Amino acid sequence: MEALLDLLDKARRWVRYDAEADFYYKHFPSLVDNAELILRPMERKDIEILAGIEASAYEFPWEPETFRSCFKIGYHCWIGERAREVVGYGISTIGGGESHVLNLCVAPGWQGKGYGRVILQKLIDEGTRFKADSLFLEVRPSNPNAIRLYENMGFNEIGIRKDYYPAQNGRENAVVMARVLGLPGA
Repeated sequence: MEALLDLLDKARRWVRYDAEADFYYKHFPSLVDNAELILRPMERKDIEILAGIEASAYEFPWEPETFRSCFKIGYHCWIGERAREVVGYGISTIGGGESHVLNLCVAPGWQGKGYGRVILQKLIDEGTRFKADSLFLEVRPSNPNAIRLYENMGFNEIGIRKDYYPAQNGRENAVVMARVLGLPGA
């Protein structure tokens, strides 16, 4: 089964191969320094990269097996790449008329450039495309930058989950936020 999955990943990459982009990346790297963020579905080969980004961004990161499980189950897993470098990712579930952001992360060296906003918008668009009525997420109260992003993207605080996250001195609550999807202008 693993061999078949690897073969499918190779076929997907071959179909998406862009010789012109490779040429510019190789011979004129300065032209791609200002490349925009490209979003693509997660591939199995990304799991270790994501685990590395996760470990660099969070004190209590997801394990590689968690990413593997999300990929195997078929969650909506999106990768943000800039000049062929993975700079962030977003993972959500969609079902029963709801969508839920499980993880949204931008590598520390790439934060503050609007990439989190682009990836979150993709998760919002996916929820809308699959007819979810609402999108939920949890965020640490100690992460004001993330809270500000979510508020700017139309999320509102709807509650608190007590002792949700592991923390250095025990547990930390989570702020639960939600956004209505599919409304005109939303």
